[in-house]
Amino acid sequence: MSTPKYDVLGIGNAIVDVVAPVDEAFLSRHDMHKGAMALIDTATADALYAAMPPAAETSGGSAANTCAVAAMLGAKVAYLGKVAEDQLGRVFRHDIGAVGVHFPTAPLLGGAPTARCLIMVTPDGQRTMNTYLGACVTFGEADVDTALVADAAVTYLEGYLFDPPEAQAAFRRAAKAAHDAGRQVALSLSDAFCVHRHRAAFRELVNGHVDILFANEAEITALYETNTFAEAAAWARRDVALAALTRSEAGSLIIRGGDTEEVAAAPTKVVDTTGAGDAYAAGFLAGLTAGKSLAECGRLGSIAAAEVISHYGARPQANVRALTGL
Repeated sequence: MSTPKYDVLGIGNAIVDVVAPVDEAFLSRHDMHKGAMALIDTATADALYAAMPPAAETSGGSAANTCAVAAMLGAKVAYLGKVAEDQLGRVFRHDIGAVGVHFPTAPLLGGAPTARCLIMVTPDGQRTMNTYLGACVTFGEADVDTALVADAAVTYLEGYLFDPPEAQAAFRRAAKAAHDAGRQVALSLSDAFCVHRHRAAFRELVNGHVDILFANEAEITALYETNTFAEAAAWARRDVALAALTRSEAGSLIIRGGDTEEVAAAPTKVVDTTGAGDAYAAGFLAGLTAGKSLAECGRLGSIAAAEVISHYGARPQANVRALTGL
């Protein structure tokens, strides 16, 4: 088997993040479920954007954030996701390329505009996301560059992208291409609400096509419909070769076969939890593809997550490579 050109290839929703601080009353006025992600239409996106206080706008999307942080950690990274040929699409392409991520996907011409995620951050650091998917929903099997998949050690799939049937087919095509080339497939469950909507399909994907699973406590218990984290972790141990399960300030649990590693959360002041799981996956995968131990992979993930949640926005502001020692 040849040495892969890329350590990580991410596939997900290419989104521009719009992040703003709000109070609890703002969430109530706009009928938002705190801490959740809701899909919104064009009219709602326009109205909510107009109502938001001044915000920071950056390229984002869960897997794109993971790819960006992994590249900042020194990994060789590529990304597939759909943007439109519009201003936000050009912003996204420039931003992700500027951190060293290869982004070859052709833009959507003449269709929906580039997606955006309107993120409300309350004083306790919790983020409530309202996502207009726009061009993202057009990503399908034809957008999966199988040669690129075959040239990546790990193909990382974003659970948020799983909603459209075309994307589910794209995931299976990517997983087959990766396994045919002797590579690994990773999946982030992304959000418990995504899991509830597509539990059976996610279970089939996890059990039959995924080698590495990333999930937080709410997501993994939703996947297996269990009342306890321990039960869900036991199911994950049976279904996948490797699982990294995060528990916020309680740290993370890493399981592979009969091995278990408990990793402490890195100390930090929580300002905005946006992108915590994305950054953890980035640190973990950067370590894994560099041949680090499971405990070290978890430590790298924890440090990256701690840096990201110490400020607004899902991308690091400090030098994460220096922080981690990678």
